[in-house]
Amino acid sequence: VQLVESGGGLVQAGDSLNLSCAASGSTFSINAMGWYRQAPGKQRELVATITRGASIWNTNYADSVKGRFTISRDNAKNTMYLQMNSLKPEDTAVYYCNARGTSAYTGDDYSYWGQGTQVTVSS
Repeated sequence: VQLVESGGGLVQAGDSLNLSCAASGSTFSINAMGWYRQAPGKQRELVATITRGASIWNTNYADSVKGRFTISRDNAKNTMYLQMNSLKPEDTAVYYCNARGTSAYTGDDYSYWGQGTQVTVSS
């Protein structure tokens, strides 16, 4: 599985951005995808995840972004999105896309990361 993020940039506080993560390869084996972020000098932290359920994909958010960010997935395009509204300076970070699943060939679990996209929010 290969992941390519896009959509980052420099915005002002209160603005919106929509990040995209395009997946390719054995995308049928993906069980969960997520967005993580890492600010300078800080550890990488979870932002939001979307996980395959019995009939729907279930979402989960960090408390710091609940009500402002929305994670979604377009299965036909194998693309995950993160709509970010009401951005704050503390949202400034490199945002990474992650995909987890089980290899159909080996049965091993995997976790892949994209290269990251910079989001900078000025006050």
